[in-house]
Amino acid sequence: MKFSILNLKDMERKNFLKSLLLSAASTSVLVQACKKDSETTSASGSSSSSGTCSEAPTETEGPYPTKTPASYVRSDIRDDRTGYKLTIKITVTNKNSNCAALSGALVDIWHCDAEGNYSEYGGSGSQSTNYQTVHFLRGRQTTDSNGLASFTSIFPGWYTGRATHIHVHIYNAAGTSLKVTQIAFPEGSDSALVAVGGYKKGFSGYIYNTDDNVFSDGYSLELATITGNTTDGFVLNISFAVAA
Repeated sequence: MKFSILNLKDMERKNFLKSLLLSAASTSVLVQACKKDSETTSASGSSSSSGTCSEAPTETEGPYPTKTPASYVRSDIRDDRTGYKLTIKITVTNKNSNCAALSGALVDIWHCDAEGNYSEYGGSGSQSTNYQTVHFLRGRQTTDSNGLASFTSIFPGWYTGRATHIHVHIYNAAGTSLKVTQIAFPEGSDSALVAVGGYKKGFSGYIYNTDDNVFSDGYSLELATITGNTTDGFVLNISFAVAA
């Protein structure tokens, strides 16, 4: 009987230790899973977190940046370009100030037209059409008290090697650069991207976000929300946190 009691206690001890090991293993798996999710979320460009918001990723400004952005302070940037109307609303927040709205910031945007061409460039290389003397689809606005800068434009087209996107350069009120980034467009059967249909080019040869050479490392912090339709036009909303 004494042997049986000891044996039982030994079994209970082993079971207890086994349960602790299983619990530790489960916790480790959970921690790793959470870590992976966190890394995936912030993997876009060189983003970093502070407080309750994450800094917008830094992306390339080229190859078609606005040459003299201060010359195009305007909210309607369409000029003679035709396409589905797109209202662009960019909210800028300061990650160094509890993610408060950043008023007085300068926001420059530029993007291609319905055919995939940029103004201020062309005539050779990747853009055969010469648009060096015009400045369509480029503009600058100053954020209001809510950190909002708004533009009236057209839904961008696309060109070989890139998913549909909009370039953004944010400065403080003194003109010091705070962030160069880009806006990605949602994809899917019910998306505005599909509704527009790539304009005349369609989607033959189109590169989607996951294969895009800018967004392929993650684009969650650059993905806009887009509502509307081809009849009434579309509205794009996005918020970018910067270190100001």
